[in-house]
Amino acid sequence: MRRYQKFLNQHQGPFVNVETCTSEIRSRNIVSETGDCKPVNSLIRAGEGAIAAVCSGGTQLYYNRNLFQSGTPFSVVTCTLRSGQWPNCEYYRGRLSTRYIVLGCEHGWPVHYQVM
Repeated sequence: MRRYQKFLNQHQGPFVNVETCTSEIRSRNIVSETGDCKPVNSLIRAGEGAIAAVCSGGTQLYYNRNLFQSGTPFSVVTCTLRSGQWPNCEYYRGRLSTRYIVLGCEHGWPVHYQVM
């Protein structure tokens, strides 16, 4: 459940908008694997239940049995690093899109957002 909670912190944002990338990423303490500013981060604008349902109701992708694609599109805000060093990371205005999402799942829970 720890990886699931980390996933939610990094990628769930039902009320996130394109103007709040910097403040959201800072307040959630989202960093790269090396502890630096994360170059790109996507926030899914949906509730926890809808996101988790991708692992049980999504299409399992043939090339990796742990990746599941949603059956319906989700609203996603993508934040891209502009400048700075942690903890003073600055992000551009986010990009809003609607897309099918692909999630890595473990034991039926999302733990990874796969950029396709």
